[in-house]
Amino acid sequence: MTASIQSGRSRASAIFRVTSGNFLEQFDFFLFGFYATQIAAVFFPASSEFASLMMTFAVFGAGFLMRPLGAVVLGAYIDDVGRRKGLIVTLSIMASGTILIVLVPGYETIGLFAPAIVLIGRLLQGFSAGAEMGGVSVYLAEIATPGNKGFFTSWQSASQQVAIIVAAALGYGLNQWMAPTMIADWGWRIPFFVGCMIVPFIFFLRRNLEETEEFAARKHRPGMGDVFRTLVQNWGIVFAGMMMVALTTTAFYLITVYAPTFGKTVLHLSTSDALLVTLLVGVSNFFWLPIGGALSDRIGRRPVLIAMALLTLATAYPALTYLVQAPRFINMLLVLLWLSFIYGLYNGAMIAALTEIMPVEVRVAGFSLAYSLATAVFGGFTPAMSTFLIQYTGDKAAPGYWMSFAALCALCATLFLYRRASGRLQPAVS
Repeated sequence: MTASIQSGRSRASAIFRVTSGNFLEQFDFFLFGFYATQIAAVFFPASSEFASLMMTFAVFGAGFLMRPLGAVVLGAYIDDVGRRKGLIVTLSIMASGTILIVLVPGYETIGLFAPAIVLIGRLLQGFSAGAEMGGVSVYLAEIATPGNKGFFTSWQSASQQVAIIVAAALGYGLNQWMAPTMIADWGWRIPFFVGCMIVPFIFFLRRNLEETEEFAARKHRPGMGDVFRTLVQNWGIVFAGMMMVALTTTAFYLITVYAPTFGKTVLHLSTSDALLVTLLVGVSNFFWLPIGGALSDRIGRRPVLIAMALLTLATAYPALTYLVQAPRFINMLLVLLWLSFIYGLYNGAMIAALTEIMPVEVRVAGFSLAYSLATAVFGGFTPAMSTFLIQYTGDKAAPGYWMSFAALCALCATLFLYRRASGRLQPAVS
């Protein structure tokens, strides 16, 4: 490996540079979820708030349907040309989608073109994000020092929590300084503009990334046909990987993206309170993720994954039931901090595990496909599914059922992947 990536200081710099794109991705996704009610009114006017909100969350989820395609196409590209070049491409596509959403006028100005352009922006973001997380996670795994892969890869998700903190802080500040009518009319666009303004800086950071030694030393670079063939041969591992990610992506979008909307529309808390809780949850996530990764380096991925999945099954629905029965700020904070603890430890271990189970030559494509499928099926539609379950069942704690189902899928997948008594993974077919 080059001297610059060998040193501890340069490794820290490489982590910062490669995770910067993750920051932008999650920053935009969180803003879309938090300002869902304002976006619904501007781009998706309907006869009822429920219908308008459902259309908004459907567009939010549609971006996730593009992730599997991006995972295979861009993931294969990254496995072919290199981590650095590929991650610059994913950032370019992501930035294009962000700019479209920021600049498009509302429905009253350009009619149906408004929601159509927002949809295109979300599809571009989803296509890019399909390989972004995989590319970043694999890069971190390949520069990790021996015995610290879990800790290194956990910073992929930790960088997203910084985005949550910054976005929530911006939203909280706007709600303190601007009238609600101003925010509804145009103020909600301000955080998105901030995201656009930092794009050139992130491009600069990505441009100065160095290729990992492991990839540079690789002699065989798979073509698209090789990627498809290897993924098909290992479909069981990809599917199990998807199920393992289900808990991560469902928990994350429930406690961050959907939580502010849940706090405002279901618990009837103030916008400022909902944002403040989300900000503190982001801080909590940031704290627990590296601990989860480091813990899995010490005691193994399997014990951490199984313990957190079981904790979710035992506590997710009861915790939300307690919250809806006593919908106060402090209770929402306590419940979400508990779910944040589970998410942080589970995901800190899961990211490293997912990099380890995939065939080496298509590591980015395999990781990205499993993660993207889980996000498309579970995480991306968590806001819409939560809204639907509450409306259909009349139970305000119904999102707990969805999270528990994801935990059950994750538990079964973990037991399948670590089916040997020693806890070692079955080798993938290369």
